[in-house]
Amino acid sequence: MLLDLFPFEFHFDPTLIAGATLWSLALYWGFSPVSEWVIHQLNRWFNYAERMLYTSEAEYERTRKGRESQNAFYASLFSIVPFLMVGALLNWGTEIALDKSWSISVGIIACLSGGIYELGRQDGKKGINS
Repeated sequence: MLLDLFPFEFHFDPTLIAGATLWSLALYWGFSPVSEWVIHQLNRWFNYAERMLYTSEAEYERTRKGRESQNAFYASLFSIVPFLMVGALLNWGTEIALDKSWSISVGIIACLSGGIYELGRQDGKKGINS
């Protein structure tokens, strides 16, 4: 079906995609304050950019709550993009250094490490606030 639309073939390397997404998830968990900052900045930018589209203050205020919720969703969705780019670079470095067979294994180890770090960070933050 895709060959009917495009006169060329797309080649997706499953190892590359899996390794890059594992690394990006590990980075997203391991650097969660950075990911929260990225979400906040994207949300601010989306709200600012959308405000420029309205000429009427009344229309802007009438639909503000729904648009801000939608922008928060988009910001959380797009916040993974920088982590995907860095994850792809780290996966490429792992493939160069250790070979292609190790890229997914090291990505899983990084993902587990990032998840455990995030759980410990949240538990430590909860212990300080209590």
